[in-house]
Amino acid sequence: MDSTQLIAIFGSILLQSAPLIIAVCGETISERAGVINLSMDGSLLLSALAGFVAALLSGSLLLGFVAAAAVGAVFALIVAFGSLHLRQNQVAIGFVLAMLGDSLSAFLGQSYTRMPGPSVPAWHIPVLKDIPVLGPIFFRQDAVVYFALLLVAVTWWFLFRTRAGLELRSAGERPEAAFTRGVAVRKLRYLYAVLGGALVGIAGAAYSLDVKIGWAEGHTRGMGWIALAIVIFGGWSPVRGALGAVLFGATKALATVLQRSFPQVALVAFNAVPWLLMIVVLLLVSGKLAAPLLARAPATWRRAPAAWRRTLRGLLQAAPPAALGQPLDEQ
Repeated sequence: MDSTQLIAIFGSILLQSAPLIIAVCGETISERAGVINLSMDGSLLLSALAGFVAALLSGSLLLGFVAAAAVGAVFALIVAFGSLHLRQNQVAIGFVLAMLGDSLSAFLGQSYTRMPGPSVPAWHIPVLKDIPVLGPIFFRQDAVVYFALLLVAVTWWFLFRTRAGLELRSAGERPEAAFTRGVAVRKLRYLYAVLGGALVGIAGAAYSLDVKIGWAEGHTRGMGWIALAIVIFGGWSPVRGALGAVLFGATKALATVLQRSFPQVALVAFNAVPWLLMIVVLLLVSGKLAAPLLARAPATWRRAPAAWRRTLRGLLQAAPPAALGQPLDEQ
């Protein structure tokens, strides 16, 4: 494999990861505000269908993405309403909606299966595309990839460098304290849950209009659960979540390469590699394995710079927002 092929593989990994990055950013915003949108898998499926059909019938890619965003926002609004007003369990509502979205997409999409349709065109950035190595990977992509990369930066800046981002995080960490200081916690949770859901919808359209062009039953099935896992893996940080999405894309690319190198091995074994990786990561960051592993680290690691050790500890011991999924009383 020469350098040209390797660069092409890295560019493909970034393209394949872009919708997942968008979905992870959306769910990070929602969960930072205290709302778990467990409907992501069904929302991705139905928004992928809505985006493809809207773009196909209207001839407009923009309308396709708008329709998909609307579907994702409605799903998130239902989760938020059920939790904040009806005081029902967010996990239960989201799980039911995930199954509903899966079934609805299979039923409504029967007439559009395997039908050719529009796709997002490539958009090479002049001058930057000619930079050795980095140019072909980052600047010979399309609008979806550029939007995903920009979204990561904007989301990080908003969450951690603005007053509005501080209020958002306070709604997910200490909602009672935020309310006593005049923050409209309920409205914020509605707003950011719907915004996060709209981004999930855009991610769904990115699959059917850019990465896996067209529609087929189960088009994005499983990717919503992967996105939820990556949010946890990323410690509810958009930057680390984006890195997790790229890592997942890289493992899928690795599975493809391994399958070509070892054709005698069943394809299902290689397809399971990314999922197994996510399970291992979840066990590390959400279970009680991280602390014993760090305590038994070799002496050479314990002599490593403190910043390195803090970074690894942060990766392996991510904590969710304190009030995530909890009911809210504004009294």
